[in-house]
Amino acid sequence: MEEEQVEAVTRQGAEAVVTGAAYGVLFVLGVAYGVVSGLEHSWPLGDYVPPIPIVLSAVLFGLLYGAGRLMGSKLGAFVPGLGWMLVAMMFSMKRPEGDLVVAADAPGYWYLGGGALALVAAVLLIPSTSSWLVHQGPPGKDRPMNISGGMSA
Repeated sequence: MEEEQVEAVTRQGAEAVVTGAAYGVLFVLGVAYGVVSGLEHSWPLGDYVPPIPIVLSAVLFGLLYGAGRLMGSKLGAFVPGLGWMLVAMMFSMKRPEGDLVVAADAPGYWYLGGGALALVAAVLLIPSTSSWLVHQGPPGKDRPMNISGGMSA
């Protein structure tokens, strides 16, 4: 009996390490996308509605939504979005020399606004696995469902 418990704890520890490593890789992926998209957002193709930042925002949405669906949680979409957001904010801060990567012009505003909208939309569109506010876990033998669809006490 004890060997089964030790094996279960070891398996849970290994799963936690793999999950943590996956979130770390997703964060690095978000940072990498933020660097690449931040440097490439301002191609001179449009005046008031530049197409490149809109395309980059759509790609960011796809990246975040896909990561969230693959990880099975909203956190899976938020972690790479956090990496992108940190890079985007660093690129939009003025340096002592006066340089900016994301300037205060139409492509810069579309890039930052579209990316933020993509982040929020991707996190909100990932289905929740359960509501931790309502109950402490999925229904099972010890927690049957009510007929009305709610949890019984």
